[in-house]
Amino acid sequence: MKVLVDIPDNEATFGMKVLKSLSFVKKAKPMTVGAVELWDDLKEAAEQVRLHKQGKLKLKTAQELLNEL
Repeated sequence: MKVLVDIPDNEATFGMKVLKSLSFVKKAKPMTVGAVELWDDLKEAAEQVRLHKQGKLKLKTAQELLNEL
């Protein structure tokens, strides 16, 4: 299982030491700023798709997106 843990920057060093000291944690590494931004964008997109499927949000068609260019 993968778990994302949000740790304040001023506690990151300590948090990483704690995670790495746990025998059952296979891998602990910080995310880059770019990876965090991508993660946030993907979460937002997934939420928009979920709302669209529920009929609570109307998304643009591919043609509408092309027309904006």
